[in-house]
Amino acid sequence: MSGKLTLREKTADPNPFGQFKKWYEEHLISGIATTESMTLATASLDGKVSARTVLLKDFNETGFVFYTNYKSKKSSQISSNSNAALLFYWFEAGRQVRIEGIIEKVSEAESEAYFQIRPRDSQLAAWASEQSSVIPGRSHLDDRYKFYKKKYTDKKVEKPRYWGGFRLLPEWFEFWQDGEFRLHDRLTYTKRDDKWIIERLAP
Repeated sequence: MSGKLTLREKTADPNPFGQFKKWYEEHLISGIATTESMTLATASLDGKVSARTVLLKDFNETGFVFYTNYKSKKSSQISSNSNAALLFYWFEAGRQVRIEGIIEKVSEAESEAYFQIRPRDSQLAAWASEQSSVIPGRSHLDDRYKFYKKKYTDKKVEKPRYWGGFRLLPEWFEFWQDGEFRLHDRLTYTKRDDKWIIERLAP
């Protein structure tokens, strides 16, 4: 199926956020369970790169939002080097979206609002997990979860001060569509003077 799809300059949305929204909604309709799954690549100040899978929680023409522990390795790298990249790979449709830009924290109010709509177990897990730190064993994590579950029995779970969101502000997009004979379609959007310039790359 993927080989029959095409990506052309004349039919692509002139705004990369519009093009992303189109593809993203098509995948939501298709029932692909991991549509919101994305690879986040960050780098330390000395250029050591790390990549991991996170979940997209919101996007608009400002940027792409995900949430995490501000004491995690990814957060530490973002604090020292705000350049980062996202990758969405939808194997079933033969599509890939790469996004590069700068990351900033979302507002405390935005983080608080999202935390309060998370499932209660996920709220407790945010307290239990000292993300990216070395722990003595699984029982340590389970014991911390039990502690906070008991602490917040019959009351609202507060958001940890060290937990919140980041937003990637895009400067560059690439939309990749699988093609027959490995002749894939690759369209990039680059921001120049507040305008998005579309260019085609050879596969």
